[in-house]
Amino acid sequence: MMDELHLEGISDEPLYNIGIVSRMTGVPVATLRVWERRYGFPNSVRTSGGHRLCSEKEVLRLRWVKSRVDEGMQTGQAIRALQHLEQQGRTEDIFPVPSVKPRPMDGSLPAFQERLTELLLAGDLAGSDQLLGEVLALYPLEELIAHVISPTLRDIGTAWLDGRISVAVEHLATHFLRHHLLMWMMNAPTPYEGIPPIILACAPEEWHEGSLLIMGVLLRRKRWPVAYLGQNVPLKDVVDLARKLHAPALVLVAMMEDGARSLTTWRNMWPEAAESGRPIVGYGGQIFNDAPQWREQVSGIFLGETLLEGADKLDSLLRGAVRVRG
Repeated sequence: MMDELHLEGISDEPLYNIGIVSRMTGVPVATLRVWERRYGFPNSVRTSGGHRLCSEKEVLRLRWVKSRVDEGMQTGQAIRALQHLEQQGRTEDIFPVPSVKPRPMDGSLPAFQERLTELLLAGDLAGSDQLLGEVLALYPLEELIAHVISPTLRDIGTAWLDGRISVAVEHLATHFLRHHLLMWMMNAPTPYEGIPPIILACAPEEWHEGSLLIMGVLLRRKRWPVAYLGQNVPLKDVVDLARKLHAPALVLVAMMEDGARSLTTWRNMWPEAAESGRPIVGYGGQIFNDAPQWREQVSGIFLGETLLEGADKLDSLLRGAVRVRG
């Protein structure tokens, strides 16, 4: 049982919105709001948009309190009992079993990914939300994004191209995932001080922004500031903005041949960057995996065949190019 887990090693990072917390704990959203207002419990942080986020540790504390309430204890009394035990350092009385997070035999990331695709294509957003919460209780956010979100976006796009789902279903599923990626990007750790943002943009006429969003989240998780431009951005505008902001890096994404072809022209608009390698200009996308010959035609640095590889490579390049502080 989850309320038997010890707090040691459990993340304090705020990741779960109030809807996910409600589904993970069985405490209604309205009740959570009353508890927060009346008791200052659970401890949550608010995003810039005013949304509450709780950590894994808070979810476990909530589950313990709910168990005591279900046993007949008054809510305020249960919360005070929890706080008393924590003040005395007796968390083993609350979560007696030291925990390495269990990963069920059938709870692999591919299994979660397959289930998420099924839920989204069925239009079950509540079930999809709950599933993401379950994955986050077992795996780091980076693994969820790389091995569940990314292939799910790909599968949804393939289902639409094959005519197995409608445009409406594709939009519903894609925007659900886009919302979560944007939320994780905005609520990542505080970025390094004094560093201009990394510019992230899709190639002209490129409308598939999933990979770019994921790169933005992964870079923000590494504490790099980002300026996310999104879909279909004219290259001249991207270059002008990168110059204006003194960006330390520019990341360009293309999924199809037309996008890759357009990226071959950026060096004509910014020859000094192409010649000096400063700022860093990196690129990636499915077309560069499927047709590696395009890598020879686009100036800059190919960031790699996977998003995790790309984020790690850019992180290493940036650390060699800028002075990090804060």
